Amino acid sequence: MVTIALIAHNARKADMVSFIMKRLVFFNREDVEIYATGTTGKYLQFAGVKKVHALLSGPMGGDAQIGAMIAEKKVSAVVFFRDPLDSHPHEPDVQMLMRICDVHVVPLATNYMAAKHLIDSLSIKIEQIEI
Repeated sequence: MVTIALIAHNARKADMVSFIMKRLVFFNREDVEIYATGTTGKYLQFAGVKKVHALLSGPMGGDAQIGAMIAEKKVSAVVFFRDPLDSHPHEPDVQMLMRICDVHVVPLATNYMAAKHLIDSLSIKIEQIEI
């Protein structure tokens, strides 16, 4: 089972939906589990992701929930489409999430191309396990 956490700041939610829709077959696999912060999770459900576990919104603790899951070794990878050009009231949570990924050596993609490479890599890994 591969567990992926998906997060997108408001200005990047459309990018996240576009990214997911192009890879919907992968994200709807039975052996892929998706967790997302609140609003991002709702967007992904509307985009066609069948099983999204929507947590709290980022500013209300969703980033911290995902951080806790990473610390508990329950997350394989994180895709976090951040908006680097805007200030966020929950910036300490964002920094904590990035730090916890580094501490626990969990892959973290913060932009479209990094996410593409990460998901392509996970897809290949899953296919190799099946062979």
